[in-house]
Amino acid sequence: MGILEWIQNIDAQILLFIQQYIRQDMMNWFWKGITFLGDGGWFWIVLGVVLLIPKKTRKSGFTALLALIIGSVITNLVLKTAVARIRPYDAVEGLVPLVKKLRDYSFPSGHTCASFSCAVVYYKMYPDIKGKGAMVLAVLIALSRLYVGVHYPTDVLGGAIVGWLSAILALKISVFTEKKKAAV
Repeated sequence: MGILEWIQNIDAQILLFIQQYIRQDMMNWFWKGITFLGDGGWFWIVLGVVLLIPKKTRKSGFTALLALIIGSVITNLVLKTAVARIRPYDAVEGLVPLVKKLRDYSFPSGHTCASFSCAVVYYKMYPDIKGKGAMVLAVLIALSRLYVGVHYPTDVLGGAIVGWLSAILALKISVFTEKKKAAV
């Protein structure tokens, strides 16, 4: 067994474990609601746009939206098509998704990438409770993708990494543009 097959097997076992031992009917509404917050990145987009309105939060809103765009391009236009990993419910026997089946590829998780791209920006710019709250929500959205059965653990890990790197790049661009403005 090669390394990729080994990883695929571990991923599948984790998802089946979640389905069998962690999923609870009384909690399904919660995890479906959390995953809904990440659909299309709408929560993060609305938050970023709202933060564009007051002057004192404009930089964080702009930087988070930039990170979201960078992460979305890398995830949805480059990696998903390059890797072409099929969704776990189409590959893992017995796995039943809790939400509507998706038509795109699985790796990396777009919900997780969008969440981490914005949450890392907010955490870096607001290291208090606001930034920590954004990080907690990003982690919950990432975990929800496993709970509802639409992503492998490595999809979520990949999405978190791409999101984190997108946030770092957006923060560097933001600092660069601030320095350039100050020099003018």
